[in-house]
Amino acid sequence: MVPDSTISEELISLARLPIGRRAKIKRIMGGRHLVHRLLSLGLRMGSEIELIQRRGAGVVVANQGARVALGAGVAEKLLMLPLEQPEDRP
Repeated sequence: MVPDSTISEELISLARLPIGRRAKIKRIMGGRHLVHRLLSLGLRMGSEIELIQRRGAGVVVANQGARVALGAGVAEKLLMLPLEQPEDRP
């Protein structure tokens, strides 16, 4: 039997997250340089963000009251765990 926690953990890239959805950063598919760059922007593994808008192929996210714009390449490299929204609950 598979534990419930692994069934619900479907990761998607930040680039595919719907606007207005909250998610947690679960994996960064990049090297040390990208990880350090994201850290300087206040984004790290486990950070909860909300996708605010799409700007071309890039995205704007909110993280602890700050807004951060990320390019399409970076958005593709961030694997997110969508968080349950109040309307998702039965």
